[in-house]
Amino acid sequence: MSAPALDRTIAARPPSLWRQTSIMVQRSLIHTKRMPEMLSDVTVQPIMFVVLFAFVFGPAMPVPGGGSYREYLLPGIMGQTIVFTAFIVSNGITADVDKGIVDRFRSLPINRTSYLLGRAIASLMHSSIGIVVMALTGLAIGWRIHTSLLEGVLGFVLVLVFGFGMIWFGILIGSWLKSVEAVNGFMFTVLFPLTFLSNAFVPTAPMATWLRTIAEWNPVSSLVQAMRQLWGNGPHATDASALPLQHPILATILWSVALTAVFAPFALRAFRRRTAD
Repeated sequence: MSAPALDRTIAARPPSLWRQTSIMVQRSLIHTKRMPEMLSDVTVQPIMFVVLFAFVFGPAMPVPGGGSYREYLLPGIMGQTIVFTAFIVSNGITADVDKGIVDRFRSLPINRTSYLLGRAIASLMHSSIGIVVMALTGLAIGWRIHTSLLEGVLGFVLVLVFGFGMIWFGILIGSWLKSVEAVNGFMFTVLFPLTFLSNAFVPTAPMATWLRTIAEWNPVSSLVQAMRQLWGNGPHATDASALPLQHPILATILWSVALTAVFAPFALRAFRRRTAD
């Protein structure tokens, strides 16, 4: 088949959405391979956070029930890392639009959704490296999973499911704001309070009533509590705790579905507007 005939065939029958998405994932992975310094945020930083909190702040941190703060800490650090997946994907989308890469993709017979899905999956894989690094670092400093293999795996699955929901928030912001600097400022302003105003690093019980209510209804708190419960890294929530902490696994699943259902349509619309002619 000649080259013009092949081009006409591709134009008439473009690859499936899944094939297009897999190509976009490969593109992101190749980009990371060529610039390995991009992995510093999921290799060096997780080790730094784990060691810093465990050895510097850990001795001064009370743990409910008198458990180990290092075990209490690891689910919180992992929750923070997966939340910042939104940061990664928003920066990537903004940079691709600014550099004209998305315009090049639009000249090809591909679905725009495949680009977003490829970015989402690649970002989730990127953050998964950080989760693995933190787990290995945690094992080195004494963190353990005290429950069954199934519960241990379920904890990691919940992290990824929640991260996928947060990714759509990142896609929305990356499509909405016009520069990487604006994205950085906005995401830091939103994501840092979201992770620290939770049970990720400290118990919520000593907080003021109004602040405790906010922290316990924070989706991050549900995720962290679910991991602690599944891994045996902390006490179960008391009857005085908010409902999401009493049923953290179900709450995390519901939060993840809600984040995707709310942000995905707006993200797709914002991306189409941003890349319209």
